Amino acid sequence: MIIYATTEGHTRTISEYLRDEAEKAGHSVALIDSTVTPPAPDEFEAVIIAGSIHGGKYQSALKHYTLEHRETLNGMKSVFLSVSLTAAADEPESWKELRQQTEDFLNETGWQPAFTEQVAGALLYTKYDFMKRFLMRVITKRAGGDSDTSKDYVYTDWDQVRGIMQKIEQD
Repeated sequence: MIIYATTEGHTRTISEYLRDEAEKAGHSVALIDSTVTPPAPDEFEAVIIAGSIHGGKYQSALKHYTLEHRETLNGMKSVFLSVSLTAAADEPESWKELRQQTEDFLNETGWQPAFTEQVAGALLYTKYDFMKRFLMRVITKRAGGDSDTSKDYVYTDWDQVRGIMQKIEQD
């Protein structure tokens, strides 16, 4: 089962890609939006939970699900897929903050996944409202990144995402 939380839709896109790769490998996969009530994890062999960081936090639906099911998740093969723009950057201080945010989430929920994968997200300017587009452009331009707001920028390493299935199968 893959449970995802998304704000602009890119984490869903990553989760769909991962589902498609798992199905190519012969696995049956349930892809579930965390905002609907996902089934209990004990119905599945493995669970991938994917969420993105916005404003320093993961979506609250992920927190609620992992808190409710942490004992089961901790007793099975489970993976946390963390999506962020920070994962696209090569800035040690930003990565330190990203790791801390992820660690804080895992500590708050008591969940101990088999592994956590930090995956680069996307700048989806065309999906942002005026204020968010403006703020993201200012932040990105200051960091020397892509600031043409007429298009979107996907930084996801699809080979890395494909490799998650290999890690799960090896575990």
